[in-house]
Amino acid sequence: MSVSPKPTSTDLPEILARGPWALEQVKTRWRKEHFEPSEEHARAADAAIAELQQRGSPSHDGVAARLVHYHQDPDGVSLELQPLRWALRLVPGDASASVAATCITRSADGRWLAGRRAQWVSSWAGRWALGAGGAVDLGESPADTLVRELEEEWSVSPARVRGEALLRLPHEMVMFIGQAWLAEGVEDEVRPDHEHDAFAWWPREIDEWPPEAGEILPRMARWLTQ
Repeated sequence: MSVSPKPTSTDLPEILARGPWALEQVKTRWRKEHFEPSEEHARAADAAIAELQQRGSPSHDGVAARLVHYHQDPDGVSLELQPLRWALRLVPGDASASVAATCITRSADGRWLAGRRAQWVSSWAGRWALGAGGAVDLGESPADTLVRELEEEWSVSPARVRGEALLRLPHEMVMFIGQAWLAEGVEDEVRPDHEHDAFAWWPREIDEWPPEAGEILPRMARWLTQ
C-alpha cells in the first residue's frame, strides 16, 4: 500500500497495520534513492534545526527513514523505506512520512517504564513518555530500532519484544510501536540517558497512574492491553 503525503483531517492516529508480530516477521527493504523535499519543506527543516540550536539542543540532523509502502499479510508486515533528511520530521504539519520507533517497556510483573524528557530534546520536551523511542537509522529495520533505543536510552536489553502496530500521526509522522518486557529484577538496572531528567515505574493497573501521565499515555497503554 502506498502512503499518502497528505495530512489526515483527524487528530487521532491512523492504524496502518496491527500486530502483534515477532521481530523476524517485520521485513524491511530500503530504496537507494533519497527522498527530495520541496524547497519550502527544506527551508522549514532548516528553521527547525536552527531553533533547536538556539535552545541548546544539539543539531541531530542527519539521515533517517521515510515510509514509502507497507503490506500486511498472515506472515507479518513488510515495509519499504527510503533515506530522507532527519530534520524533515520537524516540519509543522507534514513530517514527510518520517519513521520513528517507540518501544513501550514493562517489568516482568507488568509495571510500565516512564521517563520525563529533558527540556532540550526535539520532541516531547519536558513531558513524560513511555519506554524508549527514536528515529530509524539508515539501513535499519524498525524492529531492530526498538531494541537499540531501549539499550541506548535505558541501558537494558529486553527478555522479549514484539511489534504491535504501524501508525500514522496527523502530522504525517509514521510510528512503529513495539512492546518489550524485561527479565525479573532487571528493572533495578535501568539507567536513564541524558535525554531524560527523571523516570519512574508506573503501576501495572493503568487507572493508578499519576496525574503526569496525562490522557494520551493511558489511552495508548489501554489500547496495547486490549
